[in-house]
Amino acid sequence: MKIVIRKRHVFYCFMAIGLGMFLGTWLGCGGSQSSLIAQHTGKSDKSNEISQINERLFASAQMNVSPIDDLIGSGDLLHVSVFEAKDLEKKVRVNSRGYVTLPLLGQVLVKGLTAREAEEKTEHLYRKRYIKDPHVNIFIEESFSQRVTVVGQVKSPGTYDYLSKQRLIDVLALVGGLNDNAGRTVQIRRIGSEPDEHGMFFVDLDKLINEGRTELNVEINGGDVIYVPEAGVFFVDGAVRRPGSYRIKEKMVLREALMAGGGLAPYANKDTVILIRPKENGDREPIDIDLQKPEGSELEIKDRDVIIAKGSVLGKVMQGSGMGIGFPGLFWIGYKSPER
Repeated sequence: MKIVIRKRHVFYCFMAIGLGMFLGTWLGCGGSQSSLIAQHTGKSDKSNEISQINERLFASAQMNVSPIDDLIGSGDLLHVSVFEAKDLEKKVRVNSRGYVTLPLLGQVLVKGLTAREAEEKTEHLYRKRYIKDPHVNIFIEESFSQRVTVVGQVKSPGTYDYLSKQRLIDVLALVGGLNDNAGRTVQIRRIGSEPDEHGMFFVDLDKLINEGRTELNVEINGGDVIYVPEAGVFFVDGAVRRPGSYRIKEKMVLREALMAGGGLAPYANKDTVILIRPKENGDREPIDIDLQKPEGSELEIKDRDVIIAKGSVLGKVMQGSGMGIGFPGLFWIGYKSPER
């Protein structure tokens, strides 16, 4: 039996194949995009950025600092005795301004002094008016000021005895470094004895550790509270090279968020993406963002934002289509979704 294949039959065959590929791609694109919008979740960020930062942090820390004498601070309880006059013996608490009230002398500023320095100062004051050659002994019975508290996203948060002068990197190394959820900005809360000594400081760890900005390695005082907040999270999905969840380490805009996800895939729609941002009432509404406009590509990313890159139908067809030649006179045309 002889089979005759006419040109128009071949043409119709190609048209049917092409139409089927187009419809399949179009339907698949719409279905997958709708599914992504419904799920708006991604994979975990498995990056080792925190490990690298901790390695540099430990390398920079001075772990073998020499201990110093305890410094007297607000709230400390002192036992003061004078060898030549037993009646002058007294236990006194350092007030919020750093003073103690001693017999005959009245208020004496002792904040920031070691016990030995406070003894010498007290001996000098007694010698000037009351005792020819006094010998004063000061013992710190309770020390509340010489502790530092580290809370937030660190390996071992807690309150630690502060036995030596240290800087921020040293204290972070003391608590084991950052954990995987840590942000890049450290907050230092300080309460001094004077109003102008109260304050809150912010240190950018990226600039300190990665850029070597040593002026940001501030000295920590006893009583300081160091807080390492959790980094925000955003999700990238759809037509990107590495879909998943990523941490907001510092201020980040939309184009940088897409780069974090490996950039747009070859079949992606280069003009718009879908942004899903939680509202105050908990609702989530997908919004088309125009990447061709500066206000779109430079849009600041917020915690829990979901960015979905849309796939282009034509791009998928071009990326997924293929042709091959087999035995003489035979060839094939096929399609494989570039998303798989």
